[in-house]
Amino acid sequence: SRGRGRTPPTPRPIPLSQNRRPLIAKKKKKKSLTLAAAKEIGNAAEGKARELGFTNCVAIVDDGGNLIYLVTMDGTQTGSINVALQKALAALRFKRSTKLFQDMVTGDKPHMAFLPGAVPVEGGLTLFVDGQIYGAIGVSGMPSDKDGIVAQAGADFAATLR
Repeated sequence: SRGRGRTPPTPRPIPLSQNRRPLIAKKKKKKSLTLAAAKEIGNAAEGKARELGFTNCVAIVDDGGNLIYLVTMDGTQTGSINVALQKALAALRFKRSTKLFQDMVTGDKPHMAFLPGAVPVEGGLTLFVDGQIYGAIGVSGMPSDKDGIVAQAGADFAATLR
């Protein structure tokens, strides 16, 4: 009856100095949102707003949620400044359009309005370059469907950047 009653030995951990797997992931080359690019994206959005006779506030954040560019067009209510920023941050944090939240809330998922940081109002979009999120745009000042048109103009321009 050899081996009965004996517990197998506990495997010993490999010291970190001998671990063959990398402990830190290799960083991929990442595009960063520059002030110059943010201004151009904002100009594209503002141009669309002017073309349509809208008054909007446009906020653009980088992939860390830092405000890079903000413009408030003449005649826009000051309350739209924070709303535009919050739309951009919501689009960035949830990696989707704020219109998706609006559609869910008005549809069969009203509880989505209570997610912390969610803004269920159209006008917030993520900005992509080469399939990678590198920021977001938020627009406020008009009814949300019009804010969405202006935000889309900025996002469309952003998609052309390399």
